[in-house]
Amino acid sequence: MAGSGPLGVPAARWKRHIVRQLRQRDRAQKALFLELMPAYNRLLEKAELLTWISEKLQPEPNDVTPTALQGPWEEDSGPDSDEVPSPTTLRVKWQEEEEGLRRVCGEMAYQVVEKSAALGALESTLEERQSRLAALEAHVVELQEARSRHARQVDAQRELNAAQRAAYEALCAHARLQEAALRRLEEEARDLLERLVQRKARAAAERNLRLERHEKAKQARVSLELKKAAKRTVSISESPNTVSQGMREEAESLAPTAEPLSLKSEAGDKWKRPFSFKKRRGHSVGGAPEQRYQSIPVCVAARPPTQVQDVLDAHLSEVNAVCFGPSSSLLATGGADRLIQLWNVVGGRLEADQTLEGAGGSITSVDFDPSGSQVLAATYNQAAQLWKVGEVQSKETLSGHTDKVTAAKFKLTRHQAVTGSRDRTVKEWDLGRAYCSRTINVLSYCNDVVCGDHVIISGHYDQKIRFWDSRVPCCTQVIPVQGRVTSLNLSYDQLHLLSCSRDDTLKVIDLRVSNIRQVFRADGFRCGSDWTKAVFSPDRSYALAGSWDGALYIWDVDTGKLEGSLRGPHCTAINAVAWCASGSHVVSVDQARKVVLWR
Repeated sequence: MAGSGPLGVPAARWKRHIVRQLRQRDRAQKALFLELMPAYNRLLEKAELLTWISEKLQPEPNDVTPTALQGPWEEDSGPDSDEVPSPTTLRVKWQEEEEGLRRVCGEMAYQVVEKSAALGALESTLEERQSRLAALEAHVVELQEARSRHARQVDAQRELNAAQRAAYEALCAHARLQEAALRRLEEEARDLLERLVQRKARAAAERNLRLERHEKAKQARVSLELKKAAKRTVSISESPNTVSQGMREEAESLAPTAEPLSLKSEAGDKWKRPFSFKKRRGHSVGGAPEQRYQSIPVCVAARPPTQVQDVLDAHLSEVNAVCFGPSSSLLATGGADRLIQLWNVVGGRLEADQTLEGAGGSITSVDFDPSGSQVLAATYNQAAQLWKVGEVQSKETLSGHTDKVTAAKFKLTRHQAVTGSRDRTVKEWDLGRAYCSRTINVLSYCNDVVCGDHVIISGHYDQKIRFWDSRVPCCTQVIPVQGRVTSLNLSYDQLHLLSCSRDDTLKVIDLRVSNIRQVFRADGFRCGSDWTKAVFSPDRSYALAGSWDGALYIWDVDTGKLEGSLRGPHCTAINAVAWCASGSHVVSVDQARKVVLWR
């Protein structure tokens, strides 16, 4: 069974062990009979001797030894003849010895029988053990075959592991090369982006310089023509047609001056009132007509919502943002499914209008421009994206942040926007050229922003609200609050700011004196996330926010008291609420995909 290979050595070892045990057992059992067998043999010899003697001593019937026939040895005995025992005495003695020997022989024979029985039992045990040994040897052979088979499998597995290890090391080396290439490409992309931004900044500066030169040249030309017109004399003798023609020429010459004057007056108004949504109406003197936005419904007196009008599962996952358009009939919702849904409010129902696709990550904020024709959204893919209402795909992507973008809002025009991010920056964007015109380092995570013409207000993770002026590089004011800021909302009159924070309170800040005017809290009201949104009513009479348990809480801004709470279809935390400009509808969205229309 033992081979010449590595498996033969253990086989020879256990065989020698078994033979050694058998020999030891034979010696132990043989020692029991070493004294018995010679004694038995001696008894047999003595018995044969006694039998022979007894046969010799037996007298024959006609065997009489007379005195006359005694031999000479009997005569020579002389005086010792009396001491020789008689045959009868010897016979009795020998019979006694024979009887004793027979008893000993019987005992010895009994012992021989017992030892033979024991020997037979031992032989049967030996046979049983030999059969068990044969079975064990067969089992050992099977185990050796299984061991050899397993050894071959282990060798094959080791070879496979070695091959896989080599492949893994090759993949790791390739991955390191790819990572190095990726880092190089990222560095090149950053360099390209920086060069692109610098080139756009230079182009913007050159464009502004050209426009300034053109404006100066235009003003100089207009001034020169005004001087010429002032020096011109009109003769009384001229005909009426000539006079009217001269007046028309003078009006045409004066027309270009109206635009710069109107621009100066508009700039002066914006400087005096940094938060202003008012648009110029009508025409300037001799100027081209200004672009008009669609009419915005005016809310005279808002009433708090009391009943549910419609409930929809608007998205495939959590809904994070909601916003009404300027007309109050168009609504936008954004969710974690990377989609923006546009809805029409018709007859107290929400009707699906359009789905805007192409977002690179979860939507965290949505906003309409003042005309209602564009939608701006902040996403988790480190960018904000711009859509045109009516087009499915994104129009522009505003990239430049290095972390999640949490807020994106239009400024007072449709061509400028502001974004806030968790990378501790706020960026101003020129949407006409799709580039970042300014980056503000805000020192903490930015959760929300609101803006006027030149002022930007940002709410932060470090429990502070910061004010920034677009015309100066530093922060102009900081207002601390007792909790992480989750949202900011500016009233329509631009005089009050509503903040929501994780200390489960809403605060009204009077921007005229820059201090906290009121603090709203209620039993059971808790912010459900770091992006819970609260809003003013259009007339600033009420403040509205959603709680973690799906309830809407409404406070009266003038009295500071809780107006009431509404519990309806929401069963999870409300992420955001919106109040339309006409004051007739409220919409709330939650973490369970629901959009609820209230009236």
